[in-house]
Amino acid sequence: MFDIMKNLFYSEYIEKITNPMQSEVRQRGRYHIMSEAPKTETTLDINTIVETILGTIDQEREREIITRRFGLYDRKETLEQIGELLGITRERVRQLEKAILIRLKIAAEEGKIPAVPAVEKQIVRDLSEMGRLATVTDLANKLLGKTAEPLERARVAFIAELAPNLTVVNENDNYRHAVAIKDFGDEKKIRTEVDAIVKAIKKHGEPLTIDQLHEQLNYEHPSQVRALASVSKHLAHLKDLWGLIKWPTVNPKNIRDKIYVILAENGKPLHFSEIADAIKESNFSRKNVTTQAIHNELIKDKRFVLIGRGIYALDSWGYSKGTVADTIADILRKSEEPLHRDEIVKRVLKNRQVKETTILLNLQSKPQFKRVAKATYSLVEEPAKK
Repeated sequence: MFDIMKNLFYSEYIEKITNPMQSEVRQRGRYHIMSEAPKTETTLDINTIVETILGTIDQEREREIITRRFGLYDRKETLEQIGELLGITRERVRQLEKAILIRLKIAAEEGKIPAVPAVEKQIVRDLSEMGRLATVTDLANKLLGKTAEPLERARVAFIAELAPNLTVVNENDNYRHAVAIKDFGDEKKIRTEVDAIVKAIKKHGEPLTIDQLHEQLNYEHPSQVRALASVSKHLAHLKDLWGLIKWPTVNPKNIRDKIYVILAENGKPLHFSEIADAIKESNFSRKNVTTQAIHNELIKDKRFVLIGRGIYALDSWGYSKGTVADTIADILRKSEEPLHRDEIVKRVLKNRQVKETTILLNLQSKPQFKRVAKATYSLVEEPAKK
């Protein structure tokens, strides 16, 4: 009878911390099946779970070290900061932290902290849907079903640290804080695979989609490639394109970069007002810019070419710079013989978005062009330089 009651209490406890809403329904009905009860998504009472874990630490100083090192109630603190607070060396803080974590991990594996395996099961389920690896930010959002606060992310990371079937990738200058299913690899292996993705993108020299990366790399599913790429601090992505964080095509930081991305995405020339509207409707940060500011940047940046009245294209598309007269002169200069006006119009329109009448007016009125036959033009010979 005691064992039955013990198991019943254990089941109630796990349900209370992993699905508090459903637990409340059960308490009202005392285990009667409620077909009319609404089906709810599983939620975690992360605060209760962390309090339960900390409650297993007897010494207040040890609790202080863990809460401050993991940032469970405030920002994370360094070994040195905690050492100064507690009057011990940073090395002693490091030793105590390591010993406490080992003790908590053993207790969790032995079932003495039932909250850990219960949450671990849910984390593994979520990670399986995310490519078996995720940044702590993405994992916490998925786990809690909302945009997690910094303290909530810290608490999820703390629980993951104690779970025997999870691997934690610690944050540094190259990698984001992340969690993986243990059989996906240890921290060293995961970092090596993240580096391989960065190397592949660097070698290609321009952004790649996840599917393109997946074709190059040996993984079961594109979601695993996406998960690994998201851990690198050297990569950024815009929509489904992944590239180096310094590349403006995936990480536009200023107005000029954002203009470039909008034109590249559309693949055709746009009026500056259309570019401004597209930036305002985008997912860019700091996208509230004026149309005049957009126009000013278009004029100053050599990557953009004016090809019509307020219409701009990318220089890399091959459109010619300068006035319509400059374009006509360039066409005639490259031709070995005079050209009919229809051919001139045809060639100009390949490089500029202007009216046909504008081209003809330039041919007839500009002194650098002369008619040599009916509707046929050439350049006026330039005087030889002395």
